[in-house]
Order: sequence, then C-alpha cells, then structure tokens
Amino acid sequence: MASDTIRLTDIALYGFHGVTPAERQVGRLFEVDVEVKLDLTAAAEGDDLGATVDYGAVCEIVRRVHEAGPFRLLEAMAGRIAKEITAAFPVEEVTVRVRKPHPPVGSIVGAAEVEITRRKG
Repeated sequence: MASDTIRLTDIALYGFHGVTPAERQVGRLFEVDVEVKLDLTAAAEGDDLGATVDYGAVCEIVRRVHEAGPFRLLEAMAGRIAKEITAAFPVEEVTVRVRKPHPPVGSIVGAAEVEITRRKG
C-alpha cells in the first residue's frame, strides 16, 4: 500500500438528509472529508496533474452524490461517495467522513460523524 495521502476536508454542503420528516424539510449543513491513498511518486517528480487525483473532480463527485439524495443515513451517503471515488480514480484506498453538525438526537452533540474506508481490489 502506498504511504501517500491526499486529504480534502470540510467540504460544506446544505442538504435535506435525515431520518425525521423535519430534517428532510428544513435541511441543514453537512460536512464531508475525503482521504485517498495512492502512489504520488510520478506526480511529485513530474509535476503532472494526470499522475494524481484532481481535487476538483473529487469535490464534484461529493457534490453530485450529495445532490442525488436525500439520504436517510450518513452511512449511505459516505458509502456512495467512496464507491464513486474508487470507480473514478486509481486509488488504493479511500476514506470518507460525513458529519452532521448538531444532530437532533435529544442531547447537545457537536456532530454525528460516519467514517467509511474502502480499498480497491
């Protein structure tokens, strides 16, 4: 496995995901982090975008999956994002974190977060 990592953090999206009807009507902010592992030797030596993962393209996948919702579960959104990234790019591993700040769970909670890691092959 490569020891190289690209991270995109705090991708902010407003959406209507959730289990309760109120969440799906009012909407809220969601935050997504994506971490991909791959060999970046060629990109580092050749300064070539074609030898790495285009950050903008990753953000576009996140946005597209988010807008394809609504999702009832953070797990479903994170899983779909991970699946699309592994299909689109030659990554060895992807980790996706989806956060719902201040979820309506009956207690004061900073955020609910799901982390999913998928490996290729």
